[in-house]
Parts: sequence; C-alpha cells; structure tokens
Amino acid sequence: MALPASTYTPQFMAKVDKFEDLLIWQKGLSQAIDLYKLMVACTDFGLRDQMRRSAVSVPSNVAEGFERHTNKEFIRYLRIAKGSNGELRTQIHVAIGVGIIETTTGEELLAKSRILSSMLQNLIKTVKKVFLNQKTESRSTKNHLAGILPLPFLPYSKF
Repeated sequence: MALPASTYTPQFMAKVDKFEDLLIWQKGLSQAIDLYKLMVACTDFGLRDQMRRSAVSVPSNVAEGFERHTNKEFIRYLRIAKGSNGELRTQIHVAIGVGIIETTTGEELLAKSRILSSMLQNLIKTVKKVFLNQKTESRSTKNHLAGILPLPFLPYSKF
C-alpha cells in the first residue's frame, strides 16, 4: 500500500493571524489527511480509528492552543499535540508489525512524524522563550506570537 499524495498544499505565510498560517498545523493536517487516505481500506477498525484519532489530534491541538491566545495555553496544547504524534508513531509501528501497513510506507510515515515531533518541540522552546521574555517585560499576553515568526527552524517546505 503506497502512501497517497496529499492534495492539500497550503502556503506558509510569515505573519501569523490564524492557526492555518502555522507550518506546524499545515504539516499536521497533511499527515492526518495522508493517514486517512492510507487507512481507508483497513478492516482492523480499532487500530484504524485510533490511528485516525491520533493523527487528527495533532493539528487540532495546535489550533486549539493557538485560539486560546495565551502563550501558557499554547505551549500546553503543543505538548498535547506532541504526545498525540508519539502515540501515532507507536500505532504505525504496530500497523507495520501486523502487516496492515507495508514497511516502506510505514518508514515514510514514521520519518514524517519524527520531523513533526521536532518541529513541535522547537516551537514549544521558542514560545517558552518569548513567554519568559514577555513575563519580564510585561504581564500582557496580547499578540502572543509577536516576534517569533517567521520560524527559521521550520525548513521543511514539503513532506
């Protein structure tokens, strides 16, 4: 079973006005769409559904955290997204092990998931740094992403 090509190719914008502008959200969404397409014929409904939930949880938590409009909450939801991504990687390993996903396809999915995990960790570190700077300068949480984008640590233009 080959990994389907995602037809969803959003563009990253330097200014972040909405969560859809975040490259991490775009990559997470692409991962979820690709996984949904890949698992469409899977008859192991338990594993398939759990993998889908984990995959959808990644961009969903990025979006939810962003919409909370505080750095503290954003970091919290980025951590949840990172945990869901780790959960998905475990499920991919299981799917490879039981023959639901071919090894080559599974390795591609795992590699993309590892990149996503690194991107999430880098964003967590960056937002933390901005948050600590804001706390010392001001107690305001307005414009919580000001000064951290564009994100130079997100060099991956395509999965």
